[in-house]
Amino acid sequence: MNEEDRYVFIAEWYDPNAALQRRYQLLFYPKDGSVEMYDVKSHRVFLRRTKYEALHKEDLYVGNKINVFSRHLHLVDYGDQYTARRLGSKKEKTLAMIKPDAVTKMGSIIEAILDSGFLITKAKMVQLSRTEAMDFYAEHQSKSFFNDLIHFMTSGPIIAMEVIGDEAVASWRKLLGPTNSSVARSDSPESIRARFGTDGTKNAAHGSDSIASAARPERIFDAIHTKALELEFFFPTSGGRGPKNTATFTQSTCCIIKPHAVSEGLTGKIINYILDGGFEISALQMFTMEKANAEEFYEVYKGVVAEYIEMLSELCSGPCIAMEILGPNAPKSFREFCGPADPEIARHLRPKTIRAQFGKNKVKNAVHCTDLPEDAVLEVQYFFKILDN
Repeated sequence: MNEEDRYVFIAEWYDPNAALQRRYQLLFYPKDGSVEMYDVKSHRVFLRRTKYEALHKEDLYVGNKINVFSRHLHLVDYGDQYTARRLGSKKEKTLAMIKPDAVTKMGSIIEAILDSGFLITKAKMVQLSRTEAMDFYAEHQSKSFFNDLIHFMTSGPIIAMEVIGDEAVASWRKLLGPTNSSVARSDSPESIRARFGTDGTKNAAHGSDSIASAARPERIFDAIHTKALELEFFFPTSGGRGPKNTATFTQSTCCIIKPHAVSEGLTGKIINYILDGGFEISALQMFTMEKANAEEFYEVYKGVVAEYIEMLSELCSGPCIAMEILGPNAPKSFREFCGPADPEIARHLRPKTIRAQFGKNKVKNAVHCTDLPEDAVLEVQYFFKILDN
């Protein structure tokens, strides 16, 4: 890497004040972690070269949404051949799905995904209807196991995720292991199906077919197309809805794994901690908050909490995971389980709470939980009814 090595991307930002989509050239200098931006239309400097510690080389790939000084930028293209060659060649996205038999193990499976170097860029817990399951598995319609498969896939919630990584399709298949969990235990004991699956149908997780195994060119095209269709099924980009979330909106409370904890790879650990604490996660979805949404959601803290402005910018700084939590007297018991807002105080007084275990400071304190019982269902509705629409 030479002295002034830099990566260049074309980024789009929706300017709400002007109701315009603006385009920028974004430059990232890995040597000192600095960024600069130029307005593509006016050819003017938009942001002088500035050190920005929240952005890392791993965040830079086409399709990703990044946050630069509270602006959500969508990376839509490489800005030069060098960047495309260095950063673009191996990145792929694929569908990773946790099946009904393994939803209670979601924390450990998410941990395995993150530990293997994947990035989870979308996630949603859904309940498939019979029609949706039949659509998704249409290619197996003539097989003898089809009815059993449909019955199983509609027997409980599933978690669909978009994962990104180097040669993600093949890497995810490798991490999954053989289709039959018994074979996986003997041939690939570290794989997800070996660790969490039962047999050939109840095998914990699903992955798109490998591109590498498609020998003929037309098969390669089909595999790429299938992979895109599978992601589109759960996360439609063309204005559709996809399968609906699983929120119950009754006797529940809201928990958000904050962006700093998501980017630190703590999602799986925090989910495990919640499940081991005796709570149930009845809905889960990844969101990237706009400033206006964060202000609306945190309105009760305005003028009350000294860290309000910092809390806002943390919630907008990257993807967060919203969850609906069930348990006896959920709003009160879960709030106690999260612990005091300040992790330092939590470590002294309540060392077994989530914030004591995973929090860094009063703003980056791992999770948000509903403070007032009367707000619990409203907060769940905000994510799973308002934002999900």
